[in-house]
Amino acid sequence: MTSSPAAPRRVVIAGASGFVGQALVAAFREDGDEVATVGRTGTATWTDPAGIARLVDGADVLVNLAGRIVSCRYTDANRDEILNSRFDTTRALHRAVRDAVHPPRVWMNASTATIYRHETESGNDEVDGVIGEGFSVDVATSWERAFFDGELPTTRRVALRMAIVLGDGPATRMLLALGRLGLGGPQIDSWWFPHRRYRGIGARPSGPAWSSWHRTRGRQRFSWIHIDDVVASVRFLRDRDDIAGPVNLSAPGVSDNRTLMHEVRRVAGMPVGLPAFRWMLDPAMAVLRNEPELVLKSRWAVPGVLTRAGFAFAYDELGPALDAVASQRRPRARDLFSS
Repeated sequence: MTSSPAAPRRVVIAGASGFVGQALVAAFREDGDEVATVGRTGTATWTDPAGIARLVDGADVLVNLAGRIVSCRYTDANRDEILNSRFDTTRALHRAVRDAVHPPRVWMNASTATIYRHETESGNDEVDGVIGEGFSVDVATSWERAFFDGELPTTRRVALRMAIVLGDGPATRMLLALGRLGLGGPQIDSWWFPHRRYRGIGARPSGPAWSSWHRTRGRQRFSWIHIDDVVASVRFLRDRDDIAGPVNLSAPGVSDNRTLMHEVRRVAGMPVGLPAFRWMLDPAMAVLRNEPELVLKSRWAVPGVLTRAGFAFAYDELGPALDAVASQRRPRARDLFSS
């Protein structure tokens, strides 16, 4: 069932300063909505719980995207901040919604499609998908537990299990930076010195203490979604009163790493690219202050809920999505591949 408000909506967006947040603020304002933000700066800040409560009470829509960027090296300090920045902000909003006299009718909270296990044989949808283990998964499950905790009977809750977002954002820039370094071929998992950066975290840590690897030969799956489809799906979910629970925000046309890097080279105008084994990739990613997990984990998320509800993706295949990313930056396309 689709809702059709007669007056402009009051929308609260937490974590609005990031790549996705900025796109959603612009989209809601384009819809004529009144948009307030919560963050380190904004209409209210995280150090002002009374201000957050005032914003949330009477809002029609609440969207939470708050959380430290995961495009970093998983040092102990960064690991703790990645988890706490998601858990603590979600709990703060949960208290505001619980205590509101007029709570939001819908609360959409960011999550991640990396919640599913490393998978090469079949896709993970919201019903039958298998939850994985280790640091990134524990962050996601802790995040969702905080979100779905307790009864909020008048607020519909949707967890946005977002795949890697393509656009002028950190994931796309990192992939293109690898190409610029001459590592624009497939990324191939292989043995590397075990480390503890991917060990479990939180109240229910999962997985082994030491890192391992998978013999995927560059065929690890790559789930993704274009930023325009993120915005469109959030609008779609805002207006569908019959959808609640986890929703995979991922394009139907899942790719694999070899295809991904071929398309990156094509769009970048780079005809060749050296394959990168983990023993090459891990040191390169350390220089980039990032983690090889982004390109080595096999992520295969299927948008079951959106597809069954009739959502139409603007970009359901990888090539046109990357073409759109490049074209949206022109005539500064060269900058996209040199940043």
